[in-house]
Amino acid sequence: MSKRDEILAAAQALFAEYGYAGTTMRMIAERAGVAFGLVSHYFGNKEKLFLVAGHEMIDAMLLGIRRDTEAAQNGLQAVDIFVNSYLSYTLANRATFPTLIRCSPFSDDNPHLDRHKIGAKFKELIREIEINLERGIADGTIAQVPVEDCALMIYAAMVGAVRTVFLSPFGEPGLFEETRRFILRSLRRSD
Repeated sequence: MSKRDEILAAAQALFAEYGYAGTTMRMIAERAGVAFGLVSHYFGNKEKLFLVAGHEMIDAMLLGIRRDTEAAQNGLQAVDIFVNSYLSYTLANRATFPTLIRCSPFSDDNPHLDRHKIGAKFKELIREIEINLERGIADGTIAQVPVEDCALMIYAAMVGAVRTVFLSPFGEPGLFEETRRFILRSLRRSD
């Protein structure tokens, strides 16, 4: 692993554990085992490092989701695979995923951060949902729905489930599976 990647991994873990405000560049340098100046050299400042930490996690998540949805036989199955892949990624990356919860455009943890930069990256996830919805409408497996609004609702349901599991005492073991079933029930075309 390169020094840059070690710094990024340390930042993701610390931002997940302590949040943006509770994490310092010095803490990141210490966790990564590098000089403080090297953190600044690679990332500039804490806000830039925070955004890169979140963006790189989204890129990794999208790579897996796109790979998984290639096997879908139709649009409804693609949405199902997307939801399952997204929720599974959160569990597989439980130690670092709260970084994304904290840098989400749906979070008010860091109101001073540039919401447009953050939102543009998260929009890539929402756009993938839109593509799968459009596919399902075209192939007849998904009811006629307003695609943009429906994609936001699906994303909001997933984010809500993840926030509940990760941040509250109400995260029942079956919540992710019920979220998936709820989304599919709401989309399935009934003839």
